Amino acid sequence: MSENVIREKLKLLPDSPGVYIMLGEGGTVIYVGKARVLKNRVRQYFHSTEKPYKVQAMVEAIRDFSYIVTPTEVDALALENTLIKKHKPKYNILLKDDKTYPYIKVHMAEDYPHISITRRVRKDGSKYFGPFMGGVSCKDIVEVAVMVYNIRTCSDSIGEHSKDKKPCLDHHLGRCLAPCAHAVTKEEYAKLVKKTLAFLGGDDEEARHILEEKMKSLAEAEQFELALNYRDKIRMLSLLAGRRITSMPKEVDADIWAYASNGLYAVVSLLVTRHGVMNGSVCFTLDEGAGDRGESFTSVLTQYYASHPIPHELVLEEPFDDDIFAAYCYRKEAHKVEITRPKYGVRRDLLDMGTRNATEYLEKAVSAIAHKGEMTVRACERLQTLLALEAYPKRMECYDISNISGVDQVGSMVVFTDGEADKYQYRRFRIKTVEGANDFAAMQEMLERRLSKLGSDEEDRFPKPQLIVLDGGRGQLSAVKEIFDRLGIEGIDLIALAKQEEEVYTLRSEEPVRISRRDYALKLLQRIRDEAHRFAVHYFRNIHSKRNLASILEEIEGVGAKRRAALMEKFGTIDKIMRADDEELMQVPGISKKLAGTIRDFFDRL
Repeated sequence: MSENVIREKLKLLPDSPGVYIMLGEGGTVIYVGKARVLKNRVRQYFHSTEKPYKVQAMVEAIRDFSYIVTPTEVDALALENTLIKKHKPKYNILLKDDKTYPYIKVHMAEDYPHISITRRVRKDGSKYFGPFMGGVSCKDIVEVAVMVYNIRTCSDSIGEHSKDKKPCLDHHLGRCLAPCAHAVTKEEYAKLVKKTLAFLGGDDEEARHILEEKMKSLAEAEQFELALNYRDKIRMLSLLAGRRITSMPKEVDADIWAYASNGLYAVVSLLVTRHGVMNGSVCFTLDEGAGDRGESFTSVLTQYYASHPIPHELVLEEPFDDDIFAAYCYRKEAHKVEITRPKYGVRRDLLDMGTRNATEYLEKAVSAIAHKGEMTVRACERLQTLLALEAYPKRMECYDISNISGVDQVGSMVVFTDGEADKYQYRRFRIKTVEGANDFAAMQEMLERRLSKLGSDEEDRFPKPQLIVLDGGRGQLSAVKEIFDRLGIEGIDLIALAKQEEEVYTLRSEEPVRISRRDYALKLLQRIRDEAHRFAVHYFRNIHSKRNLASILEEIEGVGAKRRAALMEKFGTIDKIMRADDEELMQVPGISKKLAGTIRDFFDRL
């Protein structure tokens, strides 16, 4: 689009709040921003004033722009985050937070609530405690709650239908009061749940006292192994107490945010405090975006809290629009969020700690961030050059097939965005129409099912890729080319990577392209190919193990039909049984400590 046309479009911009979208070559989204007044904000980019390097680079890459008017600036902030997540624009600051942190969940909607560990927080009436980012194990904390208050860990439904049920092993081990067998009243159990909630909220004095009494009793009875287990749990509580911030009230839940940047790269530090206890910290490394510092920081917070609960207090120093972000938080969480910029006191000390963490991490991580860029974005750019691709391969998809002699055939689709694994976009396929071991036909079925979603209502879930990579050689490439021709697919490059010689087959030449094994472009193709293979094999093993689980368990001495059925109901797959420890196996009715050891010994020999 010519400069004259852009100038004319600038004159038509409204005085309303909204989101603007900068477009590069081929209509690619390169930047998304929000504005209180669209007319003023967008025009700023095209004024002939000196701009920071990233902003100038973005402006030079603009070929067109569009905008969406929103009712309020809060709506613009929410929409901006949605579009950034969808398009992952080159010049936005992107928080690649694909890690989820564990929470302890008490299922309060149940008549007899049970306790569990989860990585997803929902608005379902349950009580959540966390996140825990390291140092203290959620599993240990849950174990203390079970040992002290006998709250159940099973998710079995409890009602009149279960009144004749026999108590499970946990009851006989003194770890559960067997509400499933109605061995405890709802009122008695509710008192224990209340105490459990207080313990998880930081009141651990009663729990410590009970553990110490039980440890002494077991030691006097010369049950030293059990006594040592209680001692370990007491030490864990001491570790928790050491993380308590004595000058911070127990009712305070706060996230402390600090930001450090050198103009090219940035690091964000997050310290999490819950109930006056330091739950952990984490640093995120980022490529600096084209927005100003306040815009970048707001974008980081919005991206992070899109998938994490927002506490009641945010402690930070960065300047940004507090009122807009607080309104966004209230809309998301339905509670008031206080934003504080402390000058002194414990919050100031925590903020200084976070700032030091971010600054030191940035100094140490600059070379690692630059190396990561070579392996990701610049490797994608090099692929475009080496293979003469139509477009920069922002979204790459790779496909693989897994089966044994044609049995339980499955396919995998893995996605890399800007050269990095985008695991939320991965998909799995059960091959439905192909009989026997025919990888070509299976690949055709999978690609036809996937490509048929382009232009459909499902395209938001299956966006159009710029490059499709096949695990294979010329045969796989020709087979999928037939699907491209049949569906009339255009604008997607198609290549295949052969395993042995690591040669790249394209549609442009009969001869494969050979890329140096030291080239990051080839290493990127190898990473996505190996990830597709891993994902396919993992899916195949789960399906295959479910089908063959009963026959494998028949080989274990002492595991009869009832115990096999109980193991299948509890774990579902061989992989999960193989990873289970003695205590997890002993949660299955009929599995003693001795038999749990027998089961583990059997799988250790496989």
